[in-house]
Amino acid sequence: MCNALYRQGQAASHSRITFTADGMQLAGTLYLPPVPDVNRIVIGCHGLLSNRTSPKQASLARRCNDHGIAYLAFDHRGCGESDGDFLAVTTLAGRCRDLMAAVAWVRNNIDRNLDICLFGSSLGGTVCLAKAGDIQPAAVVTLAAPIRSATLTISRQNMEDTGNFKLSFYKDNLRFDISDRIAAVDHLLVVHGDADVTVPVFHGEEIHHLAGVPKKIIIQKKGDHRLSLPAHQAQFMSAAVNWLSRAQ
Repeated sequence: MCNALYRQGQAASHSRITFTADGMQLAGTLYLPPVPDVNRIVIGCHGLLSNRTSPKQASLARRCNDHGIAYLAFDHRGCGESDGDFLAVTTLAGRCRDLMAAVAWVRNNIDRNLDICLFGSSLGGTVCLAKAGDIQPAAVVTLAAPIRSATLTISRQNMEDTGNFKLSFYKDNLRFDISDRIAAVDHLLVVHGDADVTVPVFHGEEIHHLAGVPKKIIIQKKGDHRLSLPAHQAQFMSAAVNWLSRAQ
């Protein structure tokens, strides 16, 4: 099916798609490379307060396209153009069901035999790690992903990353510990900044320690949660695309 979407001489393209999860319509952007033999796609999961149009996802999608890899970015429920009231529908379990619905859409509408890879930023990384055992992806890349909620920093210092909601929202909707699921993850690249005040770097170190092989970890010196420094952005993009394109 991927080949049927290819037209000789066309440039890389992107189109809006929709699919449903728990009765809610979710919006996505499908990025297709200009090659006739696409055999791999990355599904991207954004962070708590982000959406599929983040510069990080768009840049990664284009870089993947340059390497002949398709990319699907989508808005989780309650975010971007997707259905749902954010405070009412945002849970780790709900976002995991969103990811599984995206995987089902790819398999049913593009190619059931396409190699699926996963990318997740912050809470999106947690989602990918939580469901990797079910999806069996060809490769996984996480950026600043938390392994459990109890040791996250929720304060005005990092409200850009975590919001400024009532404490009950975090306790009732976002209480999780996925440490028992990490052993099922392999072909994993972990990227984390050692100056991350939202998700401390020990989260990334523990994820890497518990994961199966092959695996790799990159600790960015003075790296923050938002990947603010251009040098860190360049390092992440290069490492992520290399990992996603060569993992077998």
